[in-house]
Amino acid sequence: MDHPMLWNELFPAEHEPLEDQIKEFVSTPLWDELADYMQQTYAVKPNLSYSNCSMDKGFWKGWNVKYKKSGKALCTLYPKRGYFMALIPVGTKEIVEADLLIPFCDAYTQNLYNTAKTGAIGKSQAVEVRSENILRDVKNLIALRVPTRKV
Repeated sequence: MDHPMLWNELFPAEHEPLEDQIKEFVSTPLWDELADYMQQTYAVKPNLSYSNCSMDKGFWKGWNVKYKKSGKALCTLYPKRGYFMALIPVGTKEIVEADLLIPFCDAYTQNLYNTAKTGAIGKSQAVEVRSENILRDVKNLIALRVPTRKV
């Protein structure tokens, strides 16, 4: 029985995907919207990275796109067929603000956040981005990672 190829099968470690190939695979305008937002809001460029992670039966394995600002991870995007995952770190310094933000988020995001374990360095949110509402939540969580300038 044929099954659609997985991301890490289409693009193994030695075959870095082009930007257009990523867009074609995720096949959602939400990908471009987030990429444009990251560039315009934080002046950051995407960095491709390969992960050999075998967690969750290899779900996280393959090429991903990292966004960093001043050495701090803002988010990592994992292409999936028809959508993408956004992994957003919420550091210990951002937890209080995140706790205040979460009640205004989509029920899906609230559930993810409230069930995520908090460790010594905070918690990570792995969010399936499939709708505008979830993309808005992702943008708001990322905003917590970038300190605002005090006037």
